[in-house]
Amino acid sequence: MKKLTYLLFCLFLGIGLATAQTTKVTGTVISADDNEPIIGASIVVKGTMVGTVTDFDGAFSLDVP
Repeated sequence: MKKLTYLLFCLFLGIGLATAQTTKVTGTVISADDNEPIIGASIVVKGTMVGTVTDFDGAFSLDVP
C-alpha cells in the first residue's frame, strides 16, 4: 500500500511540475519611426503556434511554454 501511495504522489508531483513551466511575457510594440504604438501587430513564439496580437496601446501579454 505504501508503494502505491508513493507512486501516486510522485506521479501527481511530476504532472504539476511539467504543467507549471510557462513564463508570462509582456511588452509594448512601438514604431521605430515615430515611437507610436503599433495596433494589431502579431507576436509569435519562434518555432511554435503560440502567439497573440497587440491591443490599442500596442501592449501584449503571452504565456510562453
